[in-house]
Amino acid sequence: MNAQVQETTRLLKIDTTKQTIRTRFQPPKGFSWVAESPQSFGDFLINFPLYPQNFPVRDFRKIPIEKQFNHVAVLKIDVGDRNLQQCADAWIRLYAEYLFVNKKFDQIGFHFTSGQFLSWKDYEKGIRTIEIKDRVKFVKSEKFDSSYSNFRNYLNLVFNYAGTISLDKESNLITKNEDIKTGDFLIKPGSPGHSVIIVGVAKNNLGKKLYLLAESYMPAQDIHILINPTNKKISPWYELDVNSPKTITAKYIFIPTSIKRFRSKL
Repeated sequence: MNAQVQETTRLLKIDTTKQTIRTRFQPPKGFSWVAESPQSFGDFLINFPLYPQNFPVRDFRKIPIEKQFNHVAVLKIDVGDRNLQQCADAWIRLYAEYLFVNKKFDQIGFHFTSGQFLSWKDYEKGIRTIEIKDRVKFVKSEKFDSSYSNFRNYLNLVFNYAGTISLDKESNLITKNEDIKTGDFLIKPGSPGHSVIIVGVAKNNLGKKLYLLAESYMPAQDIHILINPTNKKISPWYELDVNSPKTITAKYIFIPTSIKRFRSKL
């Protein structure tokens, strides 16, 4: 067995006393965390807080879901009280929160599955949606409100009208393994489709990478970091290959493997 294979088959270590993705999960031997640019989306994700070890994944009603064996950690962020924040919405939530926290308000905006676009700046000014004969139209019906609670209302509206189909359309395909980075996502557009978020990357001195994956699901539930069901010796880390005909995750099989990156609005 060569050195590279040995590195990818050592049992992982999880420091259950640590409270962020970066500090709780130690990469397999020979690998180290890839450094993220300060104040980048990747930096935001790897430093995201986690609930204590063994915290259950709950649905939007705060009821633990039935199967609790597919995750190793739960991100410390609410799922809301409606059945809205599902798979693609989980990525949208994290990215929008990153932009909001860093006051990049002009970059917050998402397309609906219909192709229509709604920015946070427009919603903040009072733009809302109405449905007329199964078509969504935008109207000015509310006062200016830049509060965080109104921002959450905006996201709920996006979750209602966006999904894997719209997120897939406003993202670029990653075609080289060396280009995959934290914040990218695996996606299968459809009704339903699915999406899984890359929340951390490790690398060895040969350039081989491993990845941590997180997701929400249906019904809307806590965003959680997945186990690796196909390689328990490196779980929860995954090997990804943009050229693979399929990628098996804890609860979904992506056929084909499609890894994408959201197109910035600026």
